[in-house]
Amino acid sequence: MSSKSTRSKVQPIRPRDLLKPTSIPIHPFDQINGTDTSGLVPAKDLVTGHPNDEHVTAYYAVAPSILRSLVARWTATGPSHHITDYTFLDIGAGKGRAVLLASELPFRQVIGVELNPDMAAIARSNVAVWNSAHAEDPTATAIAPVYIVEDDALNITLPSTPTLVFLFHPFEDPVLKLLLRRIESSFLGRPGELDLLYVNAEHGPTLNRHPAFQLMWQGQIPMSPEDHAADLEAIAQQTEYGSTGDELCAIYRYVGRGNKT
Repeated sequence: MSSKSTRSKVQPIRPRDLLKPTSIPIHPFDQINGTDTSGLVPAKDLVTGHPNDEHVTAYYAVAPSILRSLVARWTATGPSHHITDYTFLDIGAGKGRAVLLASELPFRQVIGVELNPDMAAIARSNVAVWNSAHAEDPTATAIAPVYIVEDDALNITLPSTPTLVFLFHPFEDPVLKLLLRRIESSFLGRPGELDLLYVNAEHGPTLNRHPAFQLMWQGQIPMSPEDHAADLEAIAQQTEYGSTGDELCAIYRYVGRGNKT
């Protein structure tokens, strides 16, 4: 094989390819709740043999203050139903921090979808710990039912209820486009029945251009001081990344084609 043909097959190094796996520091969320949602798992350690492995980003749990603030902003956009009617659907749930946090909000149910079997097993264990702790503490917040589904997000049957999809940049644009196509086919004739929260919205332009999704809000959401301190400590171990103390987030609503304003 010539050197020229060899060079043509070399893939460019992306920043996410330089991420290093970490298991520490332990986020205060886990210290308080006895769960295991901390650490960073690079894409190379999430390989399952699935054709879309190359489009997976990494596991890093959302800061609790980011998720809570984003849901509050979503409720201010005037969803078509009350929050108690919605299924919270976390695509790329990883170890499950987002579903645990969402369960303390008054959703109808909370579902985490995770392709990697090891991550799904950790998420199920975390849910068991979470459920037990809330059941044993009479002062604990009432929680919504939580389910972990080990499957490809492109294969699952989407909920028949109003749905709030949560994405913490779990995959790159090719898979996002396929997910949007699946959402559109499942919710055809049901405009306003599905909203989408996108954290670290790197592929926001794809949604902005989509003829069936309406941008409801976009901006930076700051972390709480506690979350920022934990983020600084964790990201300090990564040479290619820094912690800014906020996340670019966006909220979208499925309105159907021809209904964007």
